[in-house]
Amino acid sequence: MPRDMHRDVPIIEDFVVKNYRALSDLRMKSLSPLTVLNGPNGSGKSTILDSFAFLAECFSTGLRSAWDKRGRFKDLRSRNSSGPIEFEIRYREKESEPIITYHLSIDEEDGIRPVVSEEWLQWRRGQRGQPFRFLNFRNGSGDVISGEKPDLQDQRITENLESPEMIAVNTLGQLRKHPRVTMLRRFIIEWYLSAIAPRNMWIVTETGPRERLSDSGDNLPNVIQYLQERYPDRLRQIIQVLSQRVPQLENVTTEIMPDGRLLLQIQDTPFDKPIISRWVSDGTLKMLAYLIIFYDINPPQLIGIEEPENYFHPRLLGGLMEEFRKASEKSQLFITTHSPELVNEIYLEELWIVYREKDGYTRVERAQNIPEMCEMNKEGGKLGSLWMEGYFGVGDPTIKKGGWYKPRLPGL
Repeated sequence: MPRDMHRDVPIIEDFVVKNYRALSDLRMKSLSPLTVLNGPNGSGKSTILDSFAFLAECFSTGLRSAWDKRGRFKDLRSRNSSGPIEFEIRYREKESEPIITYHLSIDEEDGIRPVVSEEWLQWRRGQRGQPFRFLNFRNGSGDVISGEKPDLQDQRITENLESPEMIAVNTLGQLRKHPRVTMLRRFIIEWYLSAIAPRNMWIVTETGPRERLSDSGDNLPNVIQYLQERYPDRLRQIIQVLSQRVPQLENVTTEIMPDGRLLLQIQDTPFDKPIISRWVSDGTLKMLAYLIIFYDINPPQLIGIEEPENYFHPRLLGGLMEEFRKASEKSQLFITTHSPELVNEIYLEELWIVYREKDGYTRVERAQNIPEMCEMNKEGGKLGSLWMEGYFGVGDPTIKKGGWYKPRLPGL
């Protein structure tokens, strides 16, 4: 089975979002290291990934910045809804660690600024006993229990943040005395939500090594330069894997131009001279970018990728999924797709079907919860083929009820 039962990296097991755009009440339970979201255009797949991106930006650039960027509450809050936007994550830092639940509620004050109306962290030490909150804040004020293993009998410390816009986990997580809070902050702030497009990688950048690929991929030459200087063996490994996936590719290099800018070059056989990235296949650049992310010395602990099949020949998607599966051993992956070839390569427990209900809000259904799908898959039917043959029911734009996509489940 695809789930690794002895993971030493954090993994989100349950994810709940309320009042975030089309996600009026989204609940995803028992998530696997690799999660694939499939559904029609406009069903809400991108919004699910954006909810992760919004959270990550709240920690990296601040709540106000992420809020302003998305049009504030008039565009962020689910239509015809009231109340705060809520996120709840149940995750484990390691397989052997207890589940920690993080809850964040965001409201607005006087219609002009966002505030953290409620924020808490809780866990249960041991197998028995009630969960207890070791961080609990409202509107910038609250208390926290410090230490490696906060427990009921430990001292609670009262804290007042400078502003109700501030996220307590993000603020207190920068202090060594709160290691449990620090772990969550580091986990979220390092999430990587890809907006990679080959056109972004045509850019000739200013020279200077960069450790991590940007969300857009526009600093790819700088990351190659960093690997050339600091981790040449890792770069050779990436090029070797890339050459297995892309026939005739031989090498990837950078060159500093006379004006100080950095040029990305690709060498392919049988030619002697490399070509610049602008004339390289879009699929080759995209595969290179993915491998740079996956083979990072310290890979992001959560990676989101939208429609990775774009720019790839269908026969290359099996190899691409092999790389995704390897990456899911060190990172949790969330992928959206419209490709039956890619869906053919995944396990039943990894597939979630996204659709819009009659009320206009996004719903999700796990493929393994559809009895007919389980039976057909057990008999050898590949998921992508079953999808094209109309067995999903959920999220199939050719099966409608009341103008909206309706699941074909027992009793409906």
